[in-house]
Parts: sequence; C-alpha cells; structure tokens
Amino acid sequence: MGRAQAVTRGLSKKTQSEIYVEFVVHGNVVKATAIDSATGTEASIVGPAKAGREILSQAAMRKLEYVLKKQGGE
Repeated sequence: MGRAQAVTRGLSKKTQSEIYVEFVVHGNVVKATAIDSATGTEASIVGPAKAGREILSQAAMRKLEYVLKKQGGE
C-alpha cells in the first residue's frame, strides 16, 4: 500500500469549510478521499494511477458535494 498524502483543495460550496483530499496508491490505482473539515464527511473515488491528481481530486470533491447535498435533504 502506498503512502497517504493529504492536501487542502479549497472550500466546500455547501459548508464554506476547507476540503482536504487524501491520496493512497494501491499498485496501479489511486484512492482519492475528499474530507469536509466542518462536518467530517468523506467521499472516496478510485482511479488509475496514471490519471493526474488534479483530475482525481476534482472527482472526489464532486462526489463529496453530492454526498453533502444528499445529506442536507436537497
């Protein structure tokens, strides 16, 4: 298992809190987890290791926004 790395990627549209994105490399795939700092809500995606981290982090953040929206009853 690869070493986890976390970076701050911006503000959540829903909560206006920081979003952290963690990357864990598992062979030829990368698991990207976006975490909302205010709520502790997490959303993960898995993509190819060849994909850029920016693309993976954007996908994880989109999924996090979806989860936060769904939790809010919208």
